[in-house]
Amino acid sequence: MTHAPATPTGFYPVLATGDVAAARDFYTRHLGFETTFEADWYVSLRRPDAPQYELALLDPSHPSVPEGHRTALRGGLLLNFEVDDVDAEHRRLVTGAGLTEVLPLRTEDFGQRHFVVEAPDGVLVDVITVVPPSEEFAGQYTGADTGTTGA
Repeated sequence: MTHAPATPTGFYPVLATGDVAAARDFYTRHLGFETTFEADWYVSLRRPDAPQYELALLDPSHPSVPEGHRTALRGGLLLNFEVDDVDAEHRRLVTGAGLTEVLPLRTEDFGQRHFVVEAPDGVLVDVITVVPPSEEFAGQYTGADTGTTGA
């Protein structure tokens, strides 16, 4: 007999970071998160305007992390932030705040106008406004699409 998976009451990424305070400062200062719990080894964040959007930061040396997995991120993670006006966010984050832009602002045929900046630990933050895809890509979206590109 198989059982359906449990209905989640929450789901959010936890980033193993080499500097919890620096990562907290980045996500609160530049991406609008607020701190909801803070210890020297763990910080829980959420967006006050959209509390379903959560993020946590963890010192990977904490004993709650299984041995053999106690390493900080060193890249390899891309966080997508979809916004209404990517051009305004580009002006705010790159021109205004001076964040390191690793992919310049551009429009993609698959249905995104976006740019990518680098966060602590080599995490990439892809700031996106969904735009109509080209005809080539339009047929690749399924009926399950909820308005995000997922590309």
